[in-house]
Amino acid sequence: MGALNTADIAVTKLSRFSLEDGDVLHALKKDEESYAGFGEAYFSWIKQDAVKAWKRHNNMTMNLIVPIGMVRFVFCTKKENGEFEYRAEEIGENAYFRLTVPPGIWFGFMGLVAPASLILNISNIVHDSMEVERLSVQDLPYNWVTR
Repeated sequence: MGALNTADIAVTKLSRFSLEDGDVLHALKKDEESYAGFGEAYFSWIKQDAVKAWKRHNNMTMNLIVPIGMVRFVFCTKKENGEFEYRAEEIGENAYFRLTVPPGIWFGFMGLVAPASLILNISNIVHDSMEVERLSVQDLPYNWVTR
């Protein structure tokens, strides 16, 4: 794996079909370019204005989808000159996209709507606490309040 940067994150517009008895929302197909295999799928709730940061997976490719609510994901890499490079993406019900995040990129996220938003991660490996690194929200200089 070469040097990663935030440009390595793929943003894929997802299909949403409005039906009289309830919508159908696509998530991921195995024939898509961003599909890296299946390990597990899990959901995570985030309350409005709550921030969960920072994590970096060393082996996991994440496919992040927000079918309920709205979430700001912030990704961070360190450039060769020591400066941090950030990329923010807001996805959710009204911006229905999938973020495919390769291993090696720090990330955090913030809930943007009340009462909470639901995140789905479809990952290529089963969660392993030994392959993830964590920092506190204060360890990387990002202003979560400013949009």
